[in-house]
Order: sequence, then C-alpha cells, then structure tokens
Amino acid sequence: MRKTFSCNLLLGAAVAAALLLPTAVLADAHSEIVNAGVHAGLAVGSADIAGVHTHLHHALNCLVGPGGNGFAANEMNPCAQAGSGAIPDTADATKKSALEAAAAEARAGIAATDLAAAKKAATDVKAMLAKVE
Repeated sequence: MRKTFSCNLLLGAAVAAALLLPTAVLADAHSEIVNAGVHAGLAVGSADIAGVHTHLHHALNCLVGPGGNGFAANEMNPCAQAGSGAIPDTADATKKSALEAAAAEARAGIAATDLAAAKKAATDVKAMLAKVE
C-alpha cells in the first residue's frame, strides 16, 4: 500500500511539473524556422500575388508568433503548436537578429503590390531562413 501511494505521489508530481512548464521550455524554434522557410518557398512558387502574400503571412506568423509585429490572426499559423514564434522562442541574440531581418523582409513582401517584388522578398526570406537553420 505504501509503495502504491509513493508511486501515485511521484506520478502526480511529474504530471503537475509538466503542466507548469513554461511554453518556452516546450517551444521548438528550429521547427518554426524550418516551417517558415517552407512557406517562404511556397510563396516563391505561387502563381499570383494573393498566393505570395498568403504564404508570406504564414511564414511571418511562424516567425513572430501571436501578438508579434505583423502577425495576421486571419491567416493560418502553421507553427501554432510548436511554440510562441521563432523570434520569441530564440534566445541566441545573433540568430534572433537574423530572424527579425527575415520577418522585416516578409512584411515588405506582404506590402508589395508587384508580383516580381513580392516574389523577390519571398526568395530573400527563404534564403535568410536557410542560413539561420
């Protein structure tokens, strides 16, 4: 009986600790960066400006996370289950700076009204993220 109580107590403590872990500990910035890069690539391959903008929004959402600069709640966040966004989930200052630059380029691509300019921004975002991975 005492052994069962001890096991249950230990199990309960482990579950409680797992539930109380901060999101940053569980975050996977690397997968958020890879996912953002995939969507930047999809933006490059899009046939029209709407497709480029859509996929750049997805990439940006992965980078900045909810509440971040340019996060679009009306667009898909393919990284919603991976963490709070690659930028907030990254501790390394150099890597964070590179991710901020990629996010700025994604925002520029989203603002572009010319298909070629938007695709160039998407190409640049993809290349920038490949260097950070």
